[in-house]
Amino acid sequence: MKAIPILNITQFERQESLEDFYSNDLKTHLEKNKNIFHKAHKHDFFLCVLFAKGSGIHEVDFNTYDVTTGSIFFLMPGQTHYWKFDDEPEGYIFFHSQNFYEFYFSNKKLQQFPFYYSYNNPPYLILTSHQIVSLELYFKEINVEFHQKLIYNKQKIASLIDLIYIDLSRLYVRVETSYKNSSPTYLRTLAALENTIEQFYKLEKSAKFYAEKLNITPKHLNRITKTTLNKTTTDLITERILLEAKRLIVHSENPLSRIGENLGYEDYAYFSRVFKLKTNKTPLEFRQEYR
Repeated sequence: MKAIPILNITQFERQESLEDFYSNDLKTHLEKNKNIFHKAHKHDFFLCVLFAKGSGIHEVDFNTYDVTTGSIFFLMPGQTHYWKFDDEPEGYIFFHSQNFYEFYFSNKKLQQFPFYYSYNNPPYLILTSHQIVSLELYFKEINVEFHQKLIYNKQKIASLIDLIYIDLSRLYVRVETSYKNSSPTYLRTLAALENTIEQFYKLEKSAKFYAEKLNITPKHLNRITKTTLNKTTTDLITERILLEAKRLIVHSENPLSRIGENLGYEDYAYFSRVFKLKTNKTPLEFRQEYR
């Protein structure tokens, strides 16, 4: 079954010593990858990009965000996205594997940062002109380190990433307050739930299955999802199925019946009814309207 292309770090400018990290100024990066960025694709790494100048749109899993001066975006592995620009943007971009960060901070996890808590969290911020100036210095320093072969450059890059994520987290929680008061235990369980759904959503669609996998009761798991995201466990399972359905319906040429089968629906008519119930469109209508 034809899938959406998944890019990895080694497909970009590679340095042997830093195969799990990449950085560039945005203008150079987009020029080198002009045949990629405007088409839907995924990554197997974490990505952070700062727009010091520019305008356009950024679509992430069927949500469209404006690109403006001061936009900063965070993407997690597996998200489908593409860019369209009205003019040539300026700024910086870096991406890294989970291991790259966590090797240097063994007592910390990337998911501690609010923009990486959950795939449900908004993947962007808008910075003020003052915030752009201070944060752009970190991005620039990371880029200088990446393109030089100096001792301890991995350690310095990891430390700069940590500083960026700390500063951005402080700004992020001022804007996105829905989960600010959620306990760390609830947030860890939510992350574990999303990871488990990612593994089994094509085969298992009941909340009871995921609660058992996490060794908690369905009632308590539902309490956690309602507290952190104001959604039920079933909502999260269904949303993940529908997201993959949308990705495959729009970004592949696979027959709709095969897409249904791939998502665990042997009866296409039933798959179509479920899809229409949640989106108000049949899979065929959704494909035709989106395109």
